[in-house]
Amino acid sequence: MPFIPHTEQDIKEMLETIGIHKLDVLFDEIPDSLRQVSLDGVPSGMCEMELGRLMRERAQQDGGMLCFIGAGAYEHYIPAAVWDIATRGEFYTAYTPYQAEASQGSLQLIYEFQTMMANLMALEVSNASLYDGASALAEAILMAVRLSSKKHKSSILLPRSVHPHYHETVTAIVSQQNIKLIDVPYQKDTGKVDMAALQKLIHDDVAALVIPQPNFFGVLEEVDQLTDWAHENKLLSIAVINPMAMALLKPPGQWGTDGVDIACGEGQPLGIPLSSGGPYYGILCSKKAHARQMPGRIVGRTVDVDGKSGYVLTMQAREQHIRRAKATSNICTNQGLMVTASAIYISLMGPQGLRRIAELSHARAREVKEELTAIPGVEAVFSSPFFHEIVLKMNQPADKILRELARYGIQAGHAIKTYYPELGDCLLVCATETKTSDDIKLLAQHLRDVLEGSKLACLA
Repeated sequence: MPFIPHTEQDIKEMLETIGIHKLDVLFDEIPDSLRQVSLDGVPSGMCEMELGRLMRERAQQDGGMLCFIGAGAYEHYIPAAVWDIATRGEFYTAYTPYQAEASQGSLQLIYEFQTMMANLMALEVSNASLYDGASALAEAILMAVRLSSKKHKSSILLPRSVHPHYHETVTAIVSQQNIKLIDVPYQKDTGKVDMAALQKLIHDDVAALVIPQPNFFGVLEEVDQLTDWAHENKLLSIAVINPMAMALLKPPGQWGTDGVDIACGEGQPLGIPLSSGGPYYGILCSKKAHARQMPGRIVGRTVDVDGKSGYVLTMQAREQHIRRAKATSNICTNQGLMVTASAIYISLMGPQGLRRIAELSHARAREVKEELTAIPGVEAVFSSPFFHEIVLKMNQPADKILRELARYGIQAGHAIKTYYPELGDCLLVCATETKTSDDIKLLAQHLRDVLEGSKLACLA
């Protein structure tokens, strides 16, 4: 998007128009003690040419490599039409559409996105995005606590197999609100939630159970059993999902006898590029009975006086975002552009296309498992079915293997021992439809060379 800064003359004329002599006067209500006098550590500004060169250099650092990293952000093919449409001026600069009479296009697009997401999750209500998957889980937990029938219920059963970054984000957001997070262990052989341990963790102040599908390890959980267990124990159930997987697997609204109460996750797989980590957006869906506690924007469809369809923000007044103490959330514009891109992506792909991408991704991950576990010193850690990533144990330090393979232009996976020290030198390796059989064979060939080279070096 073009950026045209104000000149010194522009600023002078604007200040004269409003009758003040310098810019600082506009901020005189801020106490001196709260003002930042200097910006130590912030580099000086660059001209356009210098900035362009810096960005190209940064892009080269993480571009052009063969990527087998997943761990919550996934490389899928995005048709050129998606961002060609999403970056049109009507969408690219749109603000929160409070004025329905001037925002029917944006409102309809958001409504269509909500409809697609509700269908994909098999739930009745969807909002129009949150910041990312991690904060979406935090909002789902806050929502579950508000929905709890008893005020003293403020503990959440949170499996260790939920993404570690989600754990950190949730802790940062809910820990100041007297909400206790109870870790649920995973089974060492399967990677699934340990049901025996779960049974021992239930007590009177637990409000909800979080259910990942697939979990951080790529493992598919026993979601029907977990959902029914939660409802049998009078707990709300919160699904944390990969939306691409839901095109192939049973959606959360159909888990167990009655489906989950709330579903959340990261929307990045649906048409959003990796982009060195963002911006992404969060998904949040629920049963209709819970809609009044849902944060963020919800667009509804109605009819005008002539009987024509019209679209409006519903359930929440704008004043909610001003009266913070009574708001379910203070999120408004946030990631609307990402939602726009996802709505276009899902429309282009359709249900059959999404399912095909999920099937191809799973097939490629199976190839990865077969090729890599055929190498001496590499073995699969968990025995359970998986979606499109898998934990593999190496007989050499994982960090060293990643460094060596990076020299061949391969990002071979994600080392997980920082968050799971008990898993030692393990890599979380992912494959999507963007990887070919030749790509996987190349990874296997270089990994074999690296491991054999380390062995030979030790013998020498």
